[in-house]
Amino acid sequence: MADTKQHWFEDKEKRERWINFVQTLNPDIDPQATRLMDEFNAVSKMIHNVGQTSVDTAGLSLAQYRILMQLLFAEQIGGKECLNPSEISERQGTSRNTVSALIRSLEEDGLIERSLDPHDRRKFNIQLTENGRSLVTNHARQHFQTIGHCFSTLSPDEQTTLSNLLTKLKTQAQLTVNG
Repeated sequence: MADTKQHWFEDKEKRERWINFVQTLNPDIDPQATRLMDEFNAVSKMIHNVGQTSVDTAGLSLAQYRILMQLLFAEQIGGKECLNPSEISERQGTSRNTVSALIRSLEEDGLIERSLDPHDRRKFNIQLTENGRSLVTNHARQHFQTIGHCFSTLSPDEQTTLSNLLTKLKTQAQLTVNG
């Protein structure tokens, strides 16, 4: 059953009060920038939730699924049968501690296995087990179909425009963060 509860963001009166509040903190801010930020956050959360729901049937979190997908990609396309935790952390954009906890849980579930790096015995490598490979392969098609469905409401030209705009926003955000 779909969640029919209205989010505060969809209540025009509450949203206008929010925008007015933000403007009291920074009178120079463009109200449209605040609206866009709120809309972007809401859509991002919804798409994340769609992604999580699509892997729920596999008994995985989205973060666990992403690790399994990285390992599958590395072995099938990247020419690597394993990745080390640092590589996984970098690709996930998450801390090593977070990745370590995810790796531990995936290992306990028999979906990945660790082995010592033959070239550096201080490190270990992570690779898919047969069960992990089978699980991620079986759920990948459904997951990407579900995510693709979210974007199917946009025409190919709209998707290109959105991609270009997101790239432009990402560049500006990086410049802002890096000063």
